[in-house]
Amino acid sequence: MTNDVLHEPYELVLKELTEECPRGGHMHSFFELAYIVQGSGIQHINNNTLPYKTGDLFLLTPDDQHSFDFEEPTQLFFIRFNNYYLSGIYQQELLQRIEIILKNASHEPGCVIKNEDDIIIVQPIMEAIIREHGNRGLYHTELLSHYIKTLLVIIARNIMMSLPEKINEHSDQKVVRILQYVQANIYDPEKLKGFHISNKFGISETYLARFFRKHTNETLQEYQTNYKLKLIENRLLNTDMRINEISAEFGFTDKSHFNNMFKKHRGVNPTEFRKMFFGFGNF
Repeated sequence: MTNDVLHEPYELVLKELTEECPRGGHMHSFFELAYIVQGSGIQHINNNTLPYKTGDLFLLTPDDQHSFDFEEPTQLFFIRFNNYYLSGIYQQELLQRIEIILKNASHEPGCVIKNEDDIIIVQPIMEAIIREHGNRGLYHTELLSHYIKTLLVIIARNIMMSLPEKINEHSDQKVVRILQYVQANIYDPEKLKGFHISNKFGISETYLARFFRKHTNETLQEYQTNYKLKLIENRLLNTDMRINEISAEFGFTDKSHFNNMFKKHRGVNPTEFRKMFFGFGNF
């Protein structure tokens, strides 16, 4: 598995790809936006396997593992950037918020733009970026900077939509960092225990519980469970992982405990949930 490094603050690349991803599975040390200019196929990101089509926009965060399978010739436009680039286009307070939001993107599979109105906005922005990159007309550098900045704000808004309803761009930074910590450690039950989180953020368990509920309108346990269930559903619907593999990935000690937890919240066990959509199980 190769790990790419970006030697400039940002880079724009237009590629035409056909039968297979020339790099195979690989990782980055930077952020990468992959816009599907034309084509269709399968995108592999970490443990998720999802179809892509013309107009989709994927955000790959540092250390994501990914590759493409092409069902038809595909033209992709890549926008690659690092934290140094972000620090040059955002003021410090907004920079911190944008960074935290973008780093949550790897947990949300599929096209990063979920809002229908934003899909309509993003297409002409991407077309303008591609056009300016190709033509290199007067003030093209300044225009590209403004277009990319606008694009990142739209992406941040869409990622925020997946966070608890009360969380927005004005939320206390500590609760956003706690959310980020939970998402980053969702596969390790030990690190999700209250005393670990309270030690990590230097607050008491009692205050942590009150603080989290005040800012998110749900308990820390409720958020962890709901977020974990969302990821498990994605594994069931978008991967060919076996039930015991999914159970082990999320740190369950045995398959029956995993089945009981899922059925308690979804009304059916994981195998039945998968059958509802595909008509077969995966044991």
